[in-house]
Amino acid sequence: MTLGRLLLVMLGGMLGTAARLGIGFLVPDAAGIPLATLAVNVLGALLIGVLAARLPFDGLRGRWKDMRVFLATGILGGFTTYSAFAVGTVELWASAPPAAAAYAALILGLGIAAAALGMRLGRPRSRARASR
Repeated sequence: MTLGRLLLVMLGGMLGTAARLGIGFLVPDAAGIPLATLAVNVLGALLIGVLAARLPFDGLRGRWKDMRVFLATGILGGFTTYSAFAVGTVELWASAPPAAAAYAALILGLGIAAAALGMRLGRPRSRARASR
């Protein structure tokens, strides 16, 4: 990784983390369930799926690779949060183990589904299919 790409990740991470905090202020927990964490992780998985389909890392060069690093690793890496998901689940487990298990299954299932949907939505369409 070059110094320039490291700086892009740092800048993107700062922006993504600030966006996550903003959503945390707007979306309160409900009955101890961290809804903001659920929202940012599912939305982030969807957007990373779109980027993965639109900008596959192995085929990128130059500015496009920089853009992928800035958006996916930086912004969306800072926006999504595995650690808050893990801590929120453990905290919920202390008072409501069934709810914690359901929350963990829900966030993982929705995250995987969102990433798959994002990759499907982001997949470039051929001109022949797009004109139908």
